[in-house]
Amino acid sequence: MALCAGLTLFLGGAPMAASAESPVELGDAYVYDGSDVLTPSEERAADERLAQLVADTDVSLWVVYVDDFENPSDAIEWADATADRNHLGSTQYLLAIATEGRQLYISSAADGPVSEDRLAAIEQDLFDALADDDWASAVDVAADGFEGGGQGGANAWPWIIGLVVIAGIVIVVVLLSRKRSPAERAGAGDAPAEPEVPTAELQRRAASALIATDDAIRSSEQELGFAVAQFGEEATGEFRTALSDARASLARAFELKQRLDDATEDTEADVRAWNTEIVALCEQAAASLEEKAQGFAQLRQLEQNAPEALTQVQEKRAQAASVSDEARRALEALGARYAPEALTTVADNPEQAQARLAFADEQLAVAQRAIGSGEGGEAAVAIRDAEQAIAQARRLGTAIDELGAALAEGEKQAADLILELEGDVAAARQLPDEDGAVAAAVARTEQQVQTAKQNLAGSGRRPLAMLEALQKADEEIDRALAGGRDAVERRRRSEQMLEQTILQARSQVSAAEEYVSARRGGVGSDARTRLAQAGAELARAEGLRQSDPAAALGHAQSALRLANDAISLTQSDLSMFESSYRSQGRSSGGDDFLGGLLGGLIGSSLGGGRSSNSGWGGGLLGGGGGGLFGGGSGSSRSGRRGGGSFGGGRSGRRSFGGGGRSGRRGGGRF
Repeated sequence: MALCAGLTLFLGGAPMAASAESPVELGDAYVYDGSDVLTPSEERAADERLAQLVADTDVSLWVVYVDDFENPSDAIEWADATADRNHLGSTQYLLAIATEGRQLYISSAADGPVSEDRLAAIEQDLFDALADDDWASAVDVAADGFEGGGQGGANAWPWIIGLVVIAGIVIVVVLLSRKRSPAERAGAGDAPAEPEVPTAELQRRAASALIATDDAIRSSEQELGFAVAQFGEEATGEFRTALSDARASLARAFELKQRLDDATEDTEADVRAWNTEIVALCEQAAASLEEKAQGFAQLRQLEQNAPEALTQVQEKRAQAASVSDEARRALEALGARYAPEALTTVADNPEQAQARLAFADEQLAVAQRAIGSGEGGEAAVAIRDAEQAIAQARRLGTAIDELGAALAEGEKQAADLILELEGDVAAARQLPDEDGAVAAAVARTEQQVQTAKQNLAGSGRRPLAMLEALQKADEEIDRALAGGRDAVERRRRSEQMLEQTILQARSQVSAAEEYVSARRGGVGSDARTRLAQAGAELARAEGLRQSDPAAALGHAQSALRLANDAISLTQSDLSMFESSYRSQGRSSGGDDFLGGLLGGLIGSSLGGGRSSNSGWGGGLLGGGGGGLFGGGSGSSRSGRRGGGSFGGGRSGRRSFGGGGRSGRRGGGRF
């Protein structure tokens, strides 16, 4: 699936590097300004404010400003390491702010007096305060928040009293509004209801459910193709229906997750209701697939089919012998023409393909031994895993060729757009320009055209990034020329922009789908949610292209943005996945890491899976991450699963997928 324009995060120019700093030693003051963003008077005022916080609440807060964290992908780890290094206790908190990396996180102890919900609310307020680089205000915002969420201070009592009053009102309302049926009243003596699951735990379960169900459906889709080829359409009809129903349930669940992650503030009731529905939808999808999988697994395990199936897969493996070498040569050819940023999504495809082929060899050997010992069921499972691995290896190689085609098409479109823009500039020069607006638009367009020409003439080309920049210049010069064009020409240009954007969105969504699917063993729920929503936005754009072109353009642009987010979040998740391996003393990027990633991809389809030598694998509800509600794969020092960096979540910010000293989620980009 081709990759086209819109990879702004990694196809654009490289950002200026900030000074990354190791965890720091705190001094006598409550403020550490390693970025030098506070004036001396602001620093004194901040320290006085935090000292007052201690006097009022018995809660201590240190605020640390640095340019960037030592590992920019993990603010949690950096903040926790700083807190541990300075021996902070249960009532002592640390707010870490990367002024250049634009990230923050509040490190807290597991038994701290401030609730996770309160810490999340403080971080949300900090996001808003720091959006305009008002560094000094961060101290006041955080201190105000802690005064409302701590224990032991006089300022805590209004909150406590308020909560008691609210609780009383809620109890009265519930008692007055509850209408029970006779059957319900008759059962009043039954066992008491289970205690309500905390919101944070409910959110964790929903995120885990999305990941497990998405993996199950993806594996099931591939499994269905193999089943049809081996057993025919009739034998797999019921499973096809179950898979279709599961897709519909998952689509609804992803819509709810996107609603939780958008910029609109949600009520506590909505957060609980939507996360509860996500869990229910995922359970429904998984149960349907599992029910059909049991009969299907028995079909696959028929002993008499194993020898024939092994021969077929061995032939496929022989045909795929050169896939990784061909992929490497193709990537090297692209590398000689394009910048590394343009090849990010396929940079490790040759290694990934080789790992999958090695896994296939391992499973084929298992199958051969199983058949020799008369264990047809075990042979069938191993054959299926090998079949999946070979198909994935081929797809990884094909993706490089498709990216090359997309980049070549991007060069062509960019060159055509340059010619069009040069004509627009010449036409704009002929227009009256009383306020200088046209001249300014012309100057910016010419600069963009010159930059694009230089980029497209070198060996480090980034044609898709250039095409996106040229499209923005085209929009600006079009506005300048709008008065000088007739209605027919304006309509033609609008239609041209819409078709081009939909084409880019389609390619980008496909590329994101390919990128996530091939690496989903280490991908979290946020990236998957962005990808699902990108597909929905693309469908809306294509559905409205005739009836409402303006709305269609907006949806297509949204699809592009969401697909970019999905790719970026996937990269962050994979970085954290690999960091988890490093933290456990494993290799970082070699066979061990790739083997771990494979565990989330292969061996988790219908009827259970087979672990590779990396120790990963599992069944539909238990693959790699501990089942449908499991905690994911691998764990870091603090016992959390990766989770990566930021870029989504509420207000467009993504929460971390794990936790710090307390195991809490939090932090993000501002």
